[in-house]
Amino acid sequence: MKLGVHLGYWGLGITGEQQLEMAREAEKLGFDSAWTAEAYGSDAATVLAWIAGATEKIKLGSAIFQMPARTPAMTAMTAATLDNISEGRFILGLGMSGPQVVEGWHGQPFRKQLQTTREYVEIMHKALGRERLEYDGELYKLPLPGGRGKALKLIIEPVQDRIPIYIAANGPKNVALTAEIADGWLPTIFAPEKFDVFKPSLEEGAERAGRSLDDLAIVPSTQVCIGEDIDMCRNFMRPFLALYIGGMGSREKNFYKELVTRYGFGDEAERIQELYLDHKQAEAMAEIPAELIDMTTLCGPPEKIKERLEAYDEVGTDTIIVTPVAATPEERLKMMGELADLAA
Repeated sequence: MKLGVHLGYWGLGITGEQQLEMAREAEKLGFDSAWTAEAYGSDAATVLAWIAGATEKIKLGSAIFQMPARTPAMTAMTAATLDNISEGRFILGLGMSGPQVVEGWHGQPFRKQLQTTREYVEIMHKALGRERLEYDGELYKLPLPGGRGKALKLIIEPVQDRIPIYIAANGPKNVALTAEIADGWLPTIFAPEKFDVFKPSLEEGAERAGRSLDDLAIVPSTQVCIGEDIDMCRNFMRPFLALYIGGMGSREKNFYKELVTRYGFGDEAERIQELYLDHKQAEAMAEIPAELIDMTTLCGPPEKIKERLEAYDEVGTDTIIVTPVAATPEERLKMMGELADLAA
């Protein structure tokens, strides 16, 4: 099992220089990949281009590019550019984001997620394969019918013969689609002990594509805090989990709350969301069960972290992407080194 590091959001609790330092340290420690994301602040592509110019061998991934933010062709252009800048080190992670960002920030309708994802990826493969872009889908039609457009093909050529496409998905139907059409799966708040929650969907999608689950890279993201005081480490995990379970979505639709409910923490998830949306974030954080924190993060003394790494490895994890959580940048870098030693 390989290690990846998530560099966080530029300008949100971490500076660009700190991101760069983390990426360089990860490369020195033998991490396989470095990742960054976007919400409605810094974009992922610009950060990845900057990191690419300052590193030599570590793979660089988007976790994730928001599909509603870019046309498929624009994403293909960006992916091909990043693959060239990084000399073939780019991994394209895609996701839908949520309705609040999609409709509130991008002004796009949040609908037909499965069909959108399927067509988007099909267009990406055609564009990155440098085919003339002709597509007649339910949602995307290229060239636009009745207009003056012509079928074009990508002018530049990616370095990789096939840029890997990973998809972020949590719901059963989205997970099945990911196993059908993607090279990798990017789950969040992943609990290896609860792999059976996902397994039927993964097997369904793989069967539709006529392939084995071994063909799909399982690449979960999690947070890591290494320390002898397990309660202190758990407290470092609480803000992220409370935000996602309680506030990453509306009362009616929150994918992460639904996931935690499928893990068996439905009552707790209801209380966390109610408190969080009522602006009682501290109380929401306090409601997160220690068992849930321990299942979904790397948290506590070194020997416990080593056991958790083994649990991820046992369910076929290809790469685990970690966000080191600590009080200072220096402690984050130290924690990355400790994790690399534990994973060796």
